[in-house]
Amino acid sequence: MSPEQTRPRRRGRPSSPVLSREGITTAAIRIVSTRGYRDLTMASLARELGVSTSALYNHVSSKRDVMLLLQDRLNEQIDTTGFQSLPWDQALRRWAISYRDCYIRHTELIPIMAVLPVADAPQTLVMYERVTAALEDAGIPGPDAVDVIVGVEALVFGAAYDASAPADIFDPGRRADLAPRFGRAAAARDEDARAAADRAFLFTLDSLIDGLRRRVATE
Repeated sequence: MSPEQTRPRRRGRPSSPVLSREGITTAAIRIVSTRGYRDLTMASLARELGVSTSALYNHVSSKRDVMLLLQDRLNEQIDTTGFQSLPWDQALRRWAISYRDCYIRHTELIPIMAVLPVADAPQTLVMYERVTAALEDAGIPGPDAVDVIVGVEALVFGAAYDASAPADIFDPGRRADLAPRFGRAAAARDEDARAAADRAFLFTLDSLIDGLRRRVATE
């Protein structure tokens, strides 16, 4: 009898990757980060995970479900702890800075995350609830608090893009004659593009928060 015939057979099914929502989310982020959002399909995600597409569908029912997982993973990283311990204006500033830092690392996801409904995204809803509660407690009506969230997010997403903009983005080149004052002002900014982007973001954020403080104080 040959060694192959005497060797005991393995029991059970062949081993295969164990799927989890955390693993699916990580693989989806990897695809978008390295190949772009258009390459994120259920088929490509299954290949990335080393499983069949049908096995993937046992855990997520659609690409929209995958995007909700991405949204929650990213928004879970945003610091909202200040709303539990700091004055509302300081907490709002900390939140906005953390929000921008998160999406600076994932600018490729901004076009999707900015318009993705929050239904079925628990971490996102928890984040919004904390911000809204703090603003309402400060005397800002609920609908206005939602407007503040929308405004801060618009600033955050744009500022996240700006952080990776080229250093010469505002150089008018051969058409300096069309915007001489703008050209001189832009040239006078920091040579370090990231430092200039940081300053622009904080200047605008602080102006927004200062305006909210004044509004709260007069109401």
